[in-house]
Amino acid sequence: MTTPAGPSTYALLADGSTVEIRAAVGQDAAAVREMHANLSPDNAYFRFFNLSPRAPEREAKRVCRPEDDRHVALLALLSGELVGVATYEATDRPGRAEIAFAVSDDMHGRGIATLLLEHLVSMARQRSLIAFEAETLPDNYAMQRVFADAGLPVERRFEEGVVKLTFPLPAPDSENLDSYLDAVAVRASRAEVASLRHLFRPASVAVVGVSRQRGSVGREILHNVVAGGFPGQVYAVNPSAETIEGIASLGSALDLPEGVDIAVIALPPREVAPAAVRCGRRGVRNLVVITSGLGTSGADLIAICRRYGMRLVGPNCFGIAVPGARLNATFASFQPQAGRAGLVMQSGGIGIALLEQLDRLGIGVSSFASVGDKYDISSNDLLTWWEQDGQTRLAVLYVESFGNPRAFARTARRVGRKMPVLTIIGGRSAAGQRAAASHTAATVTPLLTQEALFGQAGIIAARSLGELVETTALLASQSLPAGRRIAIVSNAGGAGVLAADACADVGLTVPVLSDGTQRRLAALLPPGAAIFGPVDTTVAVDAATFRACVEEVAGDESVDALVVICVPTAIADLAAAVTSTRIGKPLAVVMLDQADSVRLLPAQDGNEGQVPAYAYPESAVTALGHAARYRAWRDSQRGTLPELGDLDAAAARSIVSGFLAAQPAGGWLGGAEAARLLGSYRIPVISTRVVASPDDAVRAAAGLAGPVVLKAEVAGLVHKTDAGAVRLDLRAPGDVADAFRQLTGQFGADLQRVLLQPMLAGGVETLVGVVQEPVFGPLVVFGLGGVASELIGDHMARLSPLTDADAEDMIGGVRAAPLLTGHRGSPAVDTAGLADVLLRVSRLADDLPEVAELDLNPVIARPQDVQVVDLRVKISPATPRDPFLRRLR
Repeated sequence: MTTPAGPSTYALLADGSTVEIRAAVGQDAAAVREMHANLSPDNAYFRFFNLSPRAPEREAKRVCRPEDDRHVALLALLSGELVGVATYEATDRPGRAEIAFAVSDDMHGRGIATLLLEHLVSMARQRSLIAFEAETLPDNYAMQRVFADAGLPVERRFEEGVVKLTFPLPAPDSENLDSYLDAVAVRASRAEVASLRHLFRPASVAVVGVSRQRGSVGREILHNVVAGGFPGQVYAVNPSAETIEGIASLGSALDLPEGVDIAVIALPPREVAPAAVRCGRRGVRNLVVITSGLGTSGADLIAICRRYGMRLVGPNCFGIAVPGARLNATFASFQPQAGRAGLVMQSGGIGIALLEQLDRLGIGVSSFASVGDKYDISSNDLLTWWEQDGQTRLAVLYVESFGNPRAFARTARRVGRKMPVLTIIGGRSAAGQRAAASHTAATVTPLLTQEALFGQAGIIAARSLGELVETTALLASQSLPAGRRIAIVSNAGGAGVLAADACADVGLTVPVLSDGTQRRLAALLPPGAAIFGPVDTTVAVDAATFRACVEEVAGDESVDALVVICVPTAIADLAAAVTSTRIGKPLAVVMLDQADSVRLLPAQDGNEGQVPAYAYPESAVTALGHAARYRAWRDSQRGTLPELGDLDAAAARSIVSGFLAAQPAGGWLGGAEAARLLGSYRIPVISTRVVASPDDAVRAAAGLAGPVVLKAEVAGLVHKTDAGAVRLDLRAPGDVADAFRQLTGQFGADLQRVLLQPMLAGGVETLVGVVQEPVFGPLVVFGLGGVASELIGDHMARLSPLTDADAEDMIGGVRAAPLLTGHRGSPAVDTAGLADVLLRVSRLADDLPEVAELDLNPVIARPQDVQVVDLRVKISPATPRDPFLRRLR
């Protein structure tokens, strides 16, 4: 067994087992030599192209020498035993390295070489390598298959009996990168599913920490497992009892049989880690840790799970349930019913509340996990499981923090193409953020960041628990609307008005019905009915007429979905009339007399399925709004990462590294350096001159045809206009000279320099910015700019890297979008130029994680061009981290 040395990471192999990956060090030489010496003759020949007995010793020395920029060596260890080695060695050709692999004979086919290759690719890209090279024998089909399946483009040539391969490494924002990440995601998904199979399709469950008294957490979990009729083996661990719930009690987890699928631990905090070790020694596959308050021992728990290859739910959780497998390993007060919604919650209390609501509605759950502090298993894992389980039709999440949000977004986007993914935006207020952070012991994302993440991933984000339940009810029972046109039919005009107002609030439209539909409605309905849309049948209409009216409106080609509002009367049972209609379009009913905020009514008169009935018009409309936006997102193109070939990333890196060499703690770039940084990414910055005196300013202004602007550059000054550091629309030479003297007099010794720019006529002031979120990575922000930017707060954000579709969505998604596309006769601005600026800023932020903040405000967009007028760039030290690298949390 090798001795751990240096930092490790853990990842899943193709069969779901956990492997450790770390750099090789000198003390690993004996293990590396032994592994290579034990290779079969065929595998040794494939690796070394000879059978020299000295090859293992030479390889151990090569692999285990100190790492540097030209040499990287990674080891894969399973249960502490060395099972794989991968290296790259820089060649004489700049930007290229030769790769080599070896895998133990009995470990072939488990994805070890492929996983090691992914880690080498990640390290090489961070070090700006452009290609890998490899040599293999023609009949080494296993290694050629690894290379072929990696997702990298391969260039092959055959020379002197050897296949020589070249793999160009994917460049940022390229199609090659996207296809490579897709291939990595497919492998990650398969490994994830394999690792979760014993958790969600278990054959055995143990509860460790079962009291003899009812009312304790462990006892209630065991009771629910037994009472729910779990058909597999059930074990109880309590050293002080003989039998509990009719099951013979074991004295210790060491008494468990080998390979129990799930062990639920409900013990005091100090006893959790020792119990986990005992479970690991018995080969338990998954732990569900209910206990909270682990403190510093939490690190011990996850280390134990990694050492023994166990997946972990929790700690600080409510348990898991798989009703279809008759497993209820929670301490809920009821048995959840099987159904079609997948449910993952960080908050156990909200999870149980949603379980009850889905039960009440008859939707049920396919599987439920309360992940608590999510040391290991998280919403990413559950989404991956639901994608392929054949039972889940919609995914419901409550997530307060994100461990790897970019990977989460990629997973949610993929799953969202198959089924709706719903969540609640939690921690919107300062108080909510504090409460969420203390609840999960994790950093909570601000509202703008959550909206960016959810919007990009196509996640349906509700603002309240009630809204989440109401939207889930609609999506579980109705098809998606083809568009945003919502017809309203009511037997009470006032309720129809409220519904129409709600439609406007959520971006839906209420169409005017066609002339033909209006004629048929006029013949059908009593005098005084409103037939244009919304339709008011009047309160005196009978059930048959009301049903015929709904079917007539649904047949109009301008209608994508219906909201039907019923006020109870003694004349007719309108609920029965509506649920028996045959319309073929999504339908939401509003029953103004019902107590529940939403319920599902069984369809009648031979119709199949259910119809959602809401207590309020606003609830029905909000749910339809979510469904319509989701349909539009699902039907839209994914967008592409544009090829930006005219960049000088090397020059940009030189600017950043030079600044950090002079100021290791970081700080704000000077104006000239900031402009050069943007120039290296071809981001258009307005022509700017530094002027040193009133006469110099006058001469510079004379060279420009038109009015000019003078700006004072002062260290630490963010809002120049508020501080009086900007003088606008200077036309006469005397005005220019006076403005210069005013600025020098106002700021005195704090003044660094005075800048002169042409005064741009017309245009719309916008803001483009970047913030490097510590968890999310680069967040690109766009909105209305200028001095009113913060006051108005009209912004949209997206996580980098942006696609062309993301950039278009950001520009069209702000409330001020009409100002950009032409408003009341004003010309449209260069939106293509704005999109190009957003894409270039996104690329800059992705390439340079040291850019902690970038503020381009204003960016003036005119019909003929887009110009950055003012800019600030903050540089901070950063350690690059690959968010898509396969590794466990």
